[in-house]
Amino acid sequence: MNIENFQESMYQLIVETSTNLPKDVRRAIKAAAERENAGTRAAMSLDTITNNIKMAEDKVSPICQDTGLPTFKIKTPVGANQIEMKQAIYHAIAQATKDGKLRPNSVDSLTGENSGDNLGGGIPVIKFAQWEKDYLDIRLILKGGGCENKNIQYSLPAELEGLGRAGRDLDGIRKCILHSVYQAQGQGCSAGFIGVGIGGDRSSGYDLAKEQLFRTVDDVNPHPDLRSLEEYVMENANKLGIGTMGFGGETTLLGCKIGVMNRIPASFYVSVAYNCWAYRRLGVAVNPETGEIQEWMYQDGEKIDFAQPAATEIAAAVETPAEQNVITLTAPITEEQIRELKVGDVVQINGMMYTGRDAIHKYLSDHDAPVDLNGQIIYHCGPVMLKDKEGNWHVKAAGPTTSIREEPYQGDIMKKFGIRAVIGKGGMGKKTLAALQEHGGVYLNAIGGAAQYYADCIKSVEGVDLMNFGIPEAMWHLQVQGFTAVVTMDAHGNSLHEDVEKSSFEKLTQFADRVYK
Repeated sequence: MNIENFQESMYQLIVETSTNLPKDVRRAIKAAAERENAGTRAAMSLDTITNNIKMAEDKVSPICQDTGLPTFKIKTPVGANQIEMKQAIYHAIAQATKDGKLRPNSVDSLTGENSGDNLGGGIPVIKFAQWEKDYLDIRLILKGGGCENKNIQYSLPAELEGLGRAGRDLDGIRKCILHSVYQAQGQGCSAGFIGVGIGGDRSSGYDLAKEQLFRTVDDVNPHPDLRSLEEYVMENANKLGIGTMGFGGETTLLGCKIGVMNRIPASFYVSVAYNCWAYRRLGVAVNPETGEIQEWMYQDGEKIDFAQPAATEIAAAVETPAEQNVITLTAPITEEQIRELKVGDVVQINGMMYTGRDAIHKYLSDHDAPVDLNGQIIYHCGPVMLKDKEGNWHVKAAGPTTSIREEPYQGDIMKKFGIRAVIGKGGMGKKTLAALQEHGGVYLNAIGGAAQYYADCIKSVEGVDLMNFGIPEAMWHLQVQGFTAVVTMDAHGNSLHEDVEKSSFEKLTQFADRVYK
């Protein structure tokens, strides 16, 4: 094999997967947008998502700032040199990271040190299998941490909240899958896709579940029982009303694929791999001699070329009176300004905000802040950043991360430093909600995965602190303009996320007594 050509082919696969959604995913998102009721938060979210897809494709920049853990599944003809292929993939990964097509996501689990190039122990994941065909089948999925954290595994029989006893049969499997969608809420960037693995052991069950995500969205399961179950889940999961970003709405699930394998008598696992709407997986057929791409996969059928919508006020696209104005916030924000906000309000931020993720929140709980955060805004974001020849930083992608991870710290940190607003996705819990009410703070929900849409709102990088944590975890000082988000937790004890969870739980319980055969 010409290994230089192969490395270039792998680089092309990585870049295309990160920046350009495949045709089947685009069609699923378009169908969801058409089903959604006009004038809702879900409709607004889907408008932002489709805009972001177009921007990422045009700019050849990451669709989502969390470019995930690259997982390759490779089928090779007998005799292919897997050692050389691995090294070429490592080089391609490092180059794509250097070029800002991947965010440096490889972190030493013991020291917390970021390798900076997406390489390290066990990363990327590369799984080889031999077959008797005369070409290489190489598939890549970039699955971000937000949706990865909503994966779930059930050991049957089990008692499931809202659904009761789940036994070792198709009815028990049905209950597990519905529960998996319910528990994800908006934290995994719904509307999403799920792969389900029935059987195996704990590790092989998850492998089987993730393998289902390599199927096309519109394929037909050859197993009649699984085909019927997939159809049942797609029909009924969307009746839970969780909706896009967990804002409520008509579409909660965009795809469900189920696989089965044998198990030992003592164990019965149902494993679910949840994937966000930014379903980044592609594949290529590669010539084993030249190393060049012969064909791209997941490109059958119509391609939806999302046109960027005309500029419209987002306030007109939410469930609020049409005459409502977008509320402008510029830090430092006063407590009085915050207490005037309520769930459902749309805000537009101008001026400064500061990024802060897991490492920053842990650091701030034990140390002083590197900047004065009184009246300021913290953005739960780990951006993709590139430095130019003059040493200036530029934002390549900057969508929100899942906020619930900061629940142990958030309320205390807001009160400690006088922080007035937090931006993220998926909402936060009771501890943070109580702190917002006591302190006078607000939680703002941005659209998960819309990394290009929000990067466009960032006009300059004014500085950075705590770079020792790595690019995603550092505290970036960002000058923004027109950064739009929705108030979903206010200073009066109200939480849209809590309301949607309660409503979806009530709908979930309606499936408890139904028997699926």
